[in-house]
Amino acid sequence: MNLKKIDFFNPMIVVVAILAFLIMGYIGSFNYRFEDPLKPEVILTILFSCLIFAIGVLAVKYKVNISDVKEIGFLSERILVVLVLMALMLQGLNLVLIGGIPLFNSVLKSNATTNIWRIAYPLFLIMINILLAKYYDRKYLLLVALGALIFGLNGYRTSVLGILGSSFITLYYLDKISRKMGIIFVLVIAVGIMAVGYIASQSIANQNWTLNPLELIFYRAAFTLEVFEKIIPLGASTHGHILSMIFSSGSPRTFIGEYVLHYTVCLTSTLFGPVYLDFGLIGLTIQMLFMGLFLELIYKLKKDIGVGIYSIILTHTIIWIETGPTDIMIWFLYLLGLILIIINFDYISLNKD
Repeated sequence: MNLKKIDFFNPMIVVVAILAFLIMGYIGSFNYRFEDPLKPEVILTILFSCLIFAIGVLAVKYKVNISDVKEIGFLSERILVVLVLMALMLQGLNLVLIGGIPLFNSVLKSNATTNIWRIAYPLFLIMINILLAKYYDRKYLLLVALGALIFGLNGYRTSVLGILGSSFITLYYLDKISRKMGIIFVLVIAVGIMAVGYIASQSIANQNWTLNPLELIFYRAAFTLEVFEKIIPLGASTHGHILSMIFSSGSPRTFIGEYVLHYTVCLTSTLFGPVYLDFGLIGLTIQMLFMGLFLELIYKLKKDIGVGIYSIILTHTIIWIETGPTDIMIWFLYLLGLILIIINFDYISLNKD
């Protein structure tokens, strides 16, 4: 098998990531203070979701043609660099106003996702990937590392994975990843995620973790899948309330914690949990079909800034496998993909064969 001919980051990587998460969670459910391993219903529901996602991907792959992709010329290198630096400064200001480093303080972490952060993080994420896609220069990798560090101080692994993961995929499609750089990048991502997650867990008051950073990953996967297991009997009982909270000032993850576990806790509930709780199996089917169709279409448009946009959306879709799609800020990234589709609408056609 010629590995150079394999596109490791086509949309089907989402299915691979879901299955890997399911395996880790299943192993974790045997080892870390869970009463029973995951029920077959959870496994079958997740496998069904993967099948629907794959159907969406294959439908676009074989039925949609892209004749060309429009290049975006108004984003100059200087403008992009200024916007990246502005995002970093905003996050620096955010840390100053919070009054400390949330990574080392669970109380500060609970207040770290301020409106400033909600502007700074997506601004940095989008602009650094577009900068790399349009005007690649090795010196900009320093900005990537700086961004991962500064946003990682908020105490959330997803920020580190979002920045490093999307940048890695962008560089991959620019053919800028050598074997040596690839290994280094993957190691940095893995160590960064485990370090941020472990340090943040140690800062939580009134708990005594005995798990090492690797064990903590398996535990988190098992716990998140256990939450989804508890959601399945409650399917379609919230009638769209979680979806409405995403677009309001509510906290969907806290609501899920109160609704499912009956005490105030902010929960990750997998990619499947929120929509299943709101709309049941029908809603889950629609969501997974949409994601498959959408990701494959953006994948076909990955040229010029499209490379960066695809990388961002793919990375955060993978992140959603654990956290769930409950942040309006990240849905904004899907809106960015929709804008890319509209810009290139004249180049999109259906295959009549």
